[in-house]
Amino acid sequence: MTYLELVNKVLTRLREETVSTVSQTTYSALIGEFVNDAKQIIEDAWEWSALRSTVTVATTASDYTYSLTNVKDRAVIQTVANDTSNVFMEYRSQDWFEQQLNLTGTVSGSPLYYTFNGFDASKDTQVLVYPIPDGVYSLRFKTVSRGVAMTEDADELLIPMLPVVYMATALAARERGEVAGTSAAELFAVSDKILSDAIALDARRHPEELIYQVI
Repeated sequence: MTYLELVNKVLTRLREETVSTVSQTTYSALIGEFVNDAKQIIEDAWEWSALRSTVTVATTASDYTYSLTNVKDRAVIQTVANDTSNVFMEYRSQDWFEQQLNLTGTVSGSPLYYTFNGFDASKDTQVLVYPIPDGVYSLRFKTVSRGVAMTEDADELLIPMLPVVYMATALAARERGEVAGTSAAELFAVSDKILSDAIALDARRHPEELIYQVI
């Protein structure tokens, strides 16, 4: 569903006139802000299937810093695999990397460990890998990449639509007081129920992630 369609669904629930572009009126622009707020809230509530993707990085000899394209600041890395060596890579702290790279004496070879290293100029996540690659290795990052705010009318929403619409409606109702006699508190309660149901449905695609084991 597009940004414009989302805004119009919220406007309809508020008993307002629909628009042909999000910026058509000051009120539709405000609803656009609520839609984006709701989008971020819903995206952060669960690691949605629609936001999961795989980023592959090809290393080069002597380079241990890599950017993950389109993996922004709200992303999660679930697993990292060195496909060339057929091993899963393990996370290590930045202090551990500091010691390996500057104090212990560097080692070259197939990367087995990774850590985060801030963001590059494009705001993409950067990682460090170790040992320092001595050639080309294919590293596969399984990520949950939460998107940036929608700005264009045709921007597409990837996560379930209904939780976003109802959350945005509740946010708008809180700003204006109520909607057709329904309080903002009631709308937030409905929104929470819809979100809970959507998460439950999506979680059935990943049942293994809801099994907790004692280690």
